[in-house]
Amino acid sequence: MTESKISLNIQSEVGKLEAVILHYPGAEVENMTPRNAQRALYSDILNLSIARKEYDQLQGVLQKTSRVYEVSDLLTKVLEREDLKENLILKISEMEQVSGYVDYLMKLSPQNLSKILIEGLPIKINTLTDFLRDEYYALKPLYNFYFTRDASAIIGNNAIVCKMANNVRLRESLIMDAIFQSGLFFDSNTINTYDLSRNNPMVKVEGGDILVIRDNILLVGNGSRTSSQGIDLLVQEFCKTDTGKKHVIVQQLPESPESFIHLDMVFTMLDSNTAMVYKPLIMGSSPYQTVHIQIENGKVVKISSATGILSLLKKLGIEIDPVVCGGKADDWDQEREQWHSGANFLAIAPGKVISYARNIHTLEELSKNGFEIVAARDIINDNYNLETSKRCVITIEGSELPRGGGGPRCMTMPLRRS
Repeated sequence: MTESKISLNIQSEVGKLEAVILHYPGAEVENMTPRNAQRALYSDILNLSIARKEYDQLQGVLQKTSRVYEVSDLLTKVLEREDLKENLILKISEMEQVSGYVDYLMKLSPQNLSKILIEGLPIKINTLTDFLRDEYYALKPLYNFYFTRDASAIIGNNAIVCKMANNVRLRESLIMDAIFQSGLFFDSNTINTYDLSRNNPMVKVEGGDILVIRDNILLVGNGSRTSSQGIDLLVQEFCKTDTGKKHVIVQQLPESPESFIHLDMVFTMLDSNTAMVYKPLIMGSSPYQTVHIQIENGKVVKISSATGILSLLKKLGIEIDPVVCGGKADDWDQEREQWHSGANFLAIAPGKVISYARNIHTLEELSKNGFEIVAARDIINDNYNLETSKRCVITIEGSELPRGGGGPRCMTMPLRRS
């Protein structure tokens, strides 16, 4: 990683990926027991050694194709600055009510502090109250941090620091805010939704629900992780960027099952005019509304119902060719593969996407639509030329990683696309 700062710029979901933030899953994932898995937002516990082998494939492909930043490296560099270190520690201690640990944390080296802020800090037992508490950690491990998509989102040159739906993920946002606000790595405008909302509990917004379709079209999911109040705040900020006509398309999502957690679990872009869709929700008639918010010259001028994402995008001049998650033949296959993040794709360039290898019916459907199926190891070992290839799906193994509840888009936070 060179030292030059980069300008953040995301104007689409599919432009060639030039820079991305990842977090390599570490001890925090193992600092979870079946008893606290649900609180950690997991439906099961992961085998870290297998999850890492799978993650190595994702990281390996991205290192071949773009500039990769690692959260822990960025955090350590932030903590080398004494003023930034103190600022972050004080914010964390206030938000997580651990003021008794400030002096201890301040004395730690940047490397050790970075590790503790991600992997967790066991509680000091000094009182009977502490002893009787059913809690092992003063600072809980960030079990979900390898899903870097959610704590922040880039829209144009703006870094949105997301107000997460669950307190167990709050510190992820504080860390991302410290990284963006430091000005050490990126040229951007940081928008902190905690500060903007004055920490209003009704405001919730996560990056997995935010898709940048075009510089003037945002697609946002409204479900268990992103509230209508969170979207109102996002729209208010989107209004401030540039004049002219802009559109926010809001898609309501079911609260359950948990596989519908974010919009990118049912809809992701594969190419400028192709998307992977979960058919029952995106193409079927469902009770979940699609809402069109129209903006002109910095003001919301109209909010109306639409008959679905695809028909509304068509009206806006983007005709999407949908590829059905799980294949068209069988509702069961669609449901099973959506559960295992079968609709969650990351585009590294138009028509060049990353997916799990396990979702065979989805891959068959992509093959029918002209996508060549390529194993991640062939990219990593230079056995496949991405530059000269046409449409392709790069597959990573995924037996453990999907247990955390997400796919390649969830595990990546793009900073810049061409």
